[in-house]
Amino acid sequence: QVQLVESGGGLVQAGGSLRLSCAASERTFSTYAVGWFRQAPGKERAFVGAIGRSGGTTYYADSVKGRFTLSRDNAKNTVYLQMNSLKPEDTAVYYCAAERTGWASRARGAYDYWGQGTQVTVSS
Repeated sequence: QVQLVESGGGLVQAGGSLRLSCAASERTFSTYAVGWFRQAPGKERAFVGAIGRSGGTTYYADSVKGRFTLSRDNAKNTVYLQMNSLKPEDTAVYYCAAERTGWASRARGAYDYWGQGTQVTVSS
């Protein structure tokens, strides 16, 4: 069982930046793909981005492309989501998830483990 812990959320003004981290409890995390999803109040959980096990493959939702960047440090069992040029519509709880085969996916159902989420609030 992989445990995932998100951190780095908070309150930021529009145009600002935050870096979210997703830390895993196991060294085998380096073999997992990791996805980020977000859920705003009253909305379904939506795909934000995903990174393959080596970091060589990344996918982004159109709404964040060019503003958000994924990276990973497998030596630290951590994946990062750098969020720049934040907008009020980015306000949500952000979740990271791990997928055992190592193939990045946009599909929520592909992921095996989920973190508890971290709140991101962007003020206008």
